Amino acid sequence: MATKDQFTPKPQAEIETIPFASAEEAWFWFIQAQAAREDGARFTMGLGVYPRPCEPLDILKVLDRLYRTRKLLMDHALVLRHYGKRMLAPDPYRVKEARAHSLWVEALGQIEMVLVAKGIVEMPNLFMEAAE
Repeated sequence: MATKDQFTPKPQAEIETIPFASAEEAWFWFIQAQAAREDGARFTMGLGVYPRPCEPLDILKVLDRLYRTRKLLMDHALVLRHYGKRMLAPDPYRVKEARAHSLWVEALGQIEMVLVAKGIVEMPNLFMEAAE
């Protein structure tokens, strides 16, 4: 390979991807991917069970940008990390988790807006939610 072609991006195969149903699902996927990466896993686009429209670092970049623009606070990030590692959202009915639940909902609301705009999360169907 010529040295001038060494740094040019290679075309990716056209893969039909499946967007996440919600920001919460995307967040839990990101946490699992990070845990696997810490354990030594390597990621290759399109080799997962469900081909996703992003890489795990894309979600981290969204979180970082929201934090840098002060739309999310460190409290939001800490709650996302703690409950993400537990793979369970905070319970709004437990007194000790009530504040964490409100931070969780605020953070995922901000993240979801960006992920929907990028096509990583499906557009929420407001008609179906209103009928429930």
